[in-house]
Formats: sequence, C-alpha cells, structure tokens
Amino acid sequence: MVDSPSGSEHDAEAMVNALLTASRLLVAVSARSLAAVEEALTLPQFRMLVALHTRGPLSLSLLAAELDVQPSTAMRMIDRLVVAEMVTREASPTDRRTSSISLTGKGRATVVQATERRRTEIARIVDAMPPAQRHDLIKALQAFTEAGSEPSARPPASLHLGW
Repeated sequence: MVDSPSGSEHDAEAMVNALLTASRLLVAVSARSLAAVEEALTLPQFRMLVALHTRGPLSLSLLAAELDVQPSTAMRMIDRLVVAEMVTREASPTDRRTSSISLTGKGRATVVQATERRRTEIARIVDAMPPAQRHDLIKALQAFTEAGSEPSARPPASLHLGW
C-alpha cells in the first residue's frame, strides 16, 4: 500500500503546480509583450535592459552579477545590444580599465513600451478573475515574493520595472 501525501504535502504540491502554471502564463505574457515591441530581442536581453533601466549604468561585472550569468555571457549579450543600438559601452569615468554599460533612448523606450504592454495584458487577466479572489491573490503573491526575497515592485509612476 502506498502512503498518500499528508494534507500539508498535498497543499505544497498543489501550490507548486499552480505557481508553475502561473509562471508559464507570465512568461508567455512577457514574451508576447516583448515581441510586440521588439521582435529580435530575447527575454535574457530584455532582462539586461530592465536591469540597466532600474539600476542605471553598470560595469560588466556588476551587470553579470545582477543577472546571475558569467561575465562572458553578459559580454556577448552586450555586444548584441550595442549592435541593436539598445545600449552603449564606454570607458568608465572612474576607472578606464572597466566599461560602463548604459541604455540608449531606444533601449529605454523598448523597456517602457514592453512593460506597458505586459501591464495591460496582466490587468486584463486580473479583471477576468472573480473580485473576491483578487485580494487573496495579492496576499498570496506578497507572501511568495517575500519568502523568495524579491523586492516589491513600485507603482507605475516610479517606472520600477520587473523583467
């Protein structure tokens, strides 16, 4: 006879499955929003643009650390984004041995437009939910992001953009 999972194990498994499904939906929303604005841009490249938009100019090593990728991977992404005129790479004003990576106007506009599209689509999905469940979702997502040490997104007026 196989032991059935206890109530809390079953709840945890159901939660993991629900979050995996929700994350697929959110990635799909992000991909569609990005493709509508800039077809050739990948989600990892977009994450880099968002990091630069949020944090300002960064060195290669800080940008790689922010994205949790190897510096060589970050450098290849930067090279592609320079060619696409989304970022610039200049010698750091404080240390000529390092580069400072910055968003261009085109890169900034791409981040803002894709994020606005994503926000609109997420709002449409939330509007389709029963009102009573919206409040529960807010509480659950806040607890989830706190448990994962993710900082809270700021209101849209501040232009804090999650990837």
